[in-house]
Formats: sequence, structure tokens, C-alpha cells
Amino acid sequence: MSDTTVVIADDHPLFRSALKQAVNQSFEQQDILEAENVDDLFQLISKNPQIELVFLDLHMPGNDGFTGLTQLQNHHPDIVVVMVSSDEEPDIMLKAIQFGAAAFIPKSADLQVISSAIEQVLDGEIWLPEGIDATSNSGQLSKHKELAEQLAQLTPQQFTVLKMIANGQLNKQIAYELDIKETTVKKHVSAILDKLNVTNRTMAGLAYQQLKLN
Repeated sequence: MSDTTVVIADDHPLFRSALKQAVNQSFEQQDILEAENVDDLFQLISKNPQIELVFLDLHMPGNDGFTGLTQLQNHHPDIVVVMVSSDEEPDIMLKAIQFGAAAFIPKSADLQVISSAIEQVLDGEIWLPEGIDATSNSGQLSKHKELAEQLAQLTPQQFTVLKMIANGQLNKQIAYELDIKETTVKKHVSAILDKLNVTNRTMAGLAYQQLKLN
């Protein structure tokens, strides 16, 4: 059996240690990498294309709500993402699933529960804590799922441009930072508006802001 490469992306060393134990119980052979922030996570992925599974802390530095999750879904759709957090509100857990996570594991969960969750994810199932209905399909949650599907249609470059639009940057600034022509940025913006089904930059930026918790 070949090694399975796993990343634990969390800024709390104690929880990373607990997750390591659970991963060791769930895989016969594995290579565990660690990241303390989102930038480190994406650098690890670029250097290790064999990565299959990422445990992503909801509140890790550089991860504002579900921005890290959706960026992973957009840039690396083959990687399975499991959200972990001390935040245990059912709406947040369901939102994570709608945005593409395979599971949401509370940090209060014991080792046995975490191992069980991992095994279910490896079987291709969605995992949520007992009592949380993953099939819940309220109007708001349906909108989140629709937005996730729209974001998945963006190219990685378009996703990056959208993120910069949401941060209030102008086309000229985006072109300078990405080292591309301003006309190229305008083409990206047009494609973004079309794929998100919105009519202007402000609405596109607001769509991205929905990924954030506040």
C-alpha cells in the first residue's frame, strides 16, 4: 500500500498532535505534513502534489471563514478537505459541507470520534457530528451550495482576481500585483461576473464576502 500524504493545517500544536494520533489509527501508512497558516498550506501543496487529504482549521491565520476551503476546492479539487474547529454551531457545520468540505470535526471530539470521522470520509461519505443533518436544504444553505458551484467554475486566476476585488483593489492594482495586463484583468472580471451571474464588481465582491463568518 502506498503512503497517503495528509496535511494538518492548524495553528494549535496540541490539536495537531491529537489529529496525528487519529490519522495514525486510520491509515496503515501515511506521511503527515503540518501547516500553521494558509500560506504555508498552499506552499506545502505546491511542493507535494501527492497530498490527498487536508484537515483545515476554520480560524487558522489567513483563513477567514470558508475562504481557505473554497480556494482549495477551486485550485485543488481532487484534495479532500475536512474542516476542524472549536466553533460548534450547526449552521456553520452545514455551511462547511455546502461549500465542499467532506466533514466538520469539532475540536471537542475525542480520539475515537475523530478516527471514526476519518474512516467515514475515506469511504467517500460526508461526516457531521451526531444530531446534525447533512441533508438539510434550507433556502440559505441552498444559496451557499449554488455559490460553491459557481466558484468552482472559476479558473484559479479568476478566483484570485475575485478575492482581490472583494478586498477593494482596482483593476490597475490587480494587474500590477499579478504582473498581467490591465486588459487581461478586465477579461477576468467579465468572466467572473458571468460565472457568478452578477452584473457588477460590487456584487461579485459581496458574493465572495459570503464565505466569511462576519
